[in-house]
Amino acid sequence: MLTYLLRRLAILVVSIVIAAMILFLFLRLLPGDPANALVSVGADPEQIEAARRQVGSNLPLSQQFLQFISGLLRFDFGNSFVSQAPVLPEIARRLSVTVPLTVLSFLIAIAIALPLGIVAAAKSNRWYGSAISIVSQLGIAVPVFWIGILLVTVFAVNLRIFPSGGFPARGWMRPDAALEALALPVATISIVMAASLIRYVRSAAQDVLGSDYLRTARALGATYPEALIRHGIRNGSVPVISIMGIELASTLLGAVVVERVFSLPGLGSMLLLGIEQRDYPVVQGVLFISTLLVLIVGFLADIAQRLIDPRLRSRIGGSDA
Repeated sequence: MLTYLLRRLAILVVSIVIAAMILFLFLRLLPGDPANALVSVGADPEQIEAARRQVGSNLPLSQQFLQFISGLLRFDFGNSFVSQAPVLPEIARRLSVTVPLTVLSFLIAIAIALPLGIVAAAKSNRWYGSAISIVSQLGIAVPVFWIGILLVTVFAVNLRIFPSGGFPARGWMRPDAALEALALPVATISIVMAASLIRYVRSAAQDVLGSDYLRTARALGATYPEALIRHGIRNGSVPVISIMGIELASTLLGAVVVERVFSLPGLGSMLLLGIEQRDYPVVQGVLFISTLLVLIVGFLADIAQRLIDPRLRSRIGGSDA
């Protein structure tokens, strides 16, 4: 297992380097010069050249890449072209909104999807099992922004229970206000994520309930709950963990829509603002941090699968031998 862990860590590092290279080349292939963000319309050639020297776009591409990689290694993403403020502290401030939004939504979605998915599989011949499957399909089909608008209309405009958007200026210094501001955004993401997860939990549970090893355990005297807990959950959780990792990563990247609907100062809003203002350091920093988080989530999901499933661990031991 240790050998496999080290190998996966090496793959993670290589993936981060490749992602950084792709990010650098992608941004440099976009039309226009990043120096244009520093000069006004009608600027003379001397002003444009001075701006290019300031942002480093006058240097050869190889030298720009070395500076880019050097900054990443030091977690120095430079200063914003617009505000002249360091990018990393602003990313950290925005992450204090995006990460709790994503994690809370993920945990609530799991708490909803696991029991409902199992019920939908075990009681597929009952009306409520079919109803769960139908509702989950509807939840996947409905756009996330529409659910957000619906929740705002009901709980913020009509009932006035939660705020319609925004985030407290003091942030998590006032946890009650912060949680209240995140209530509707978290509910929006949780509904969509739970609807998607229910399908996969239902499929995995159906495979477990129809498996030979579960029937064998019952034949050896184990009760249905005992057989399900000791044998079914571990085997059924392996594909679900993989899907959970994908859902968590996609939610982290897709939070921009929900942040837009609820006017949250998160990472997605920062990315959109950076794109609109052609603020390259901001765009580079946000995309790299987002990619890094997604790769780490995938790494942790893969390790969790190996820890839960003894068959995967035995394959690792066999390959390492």
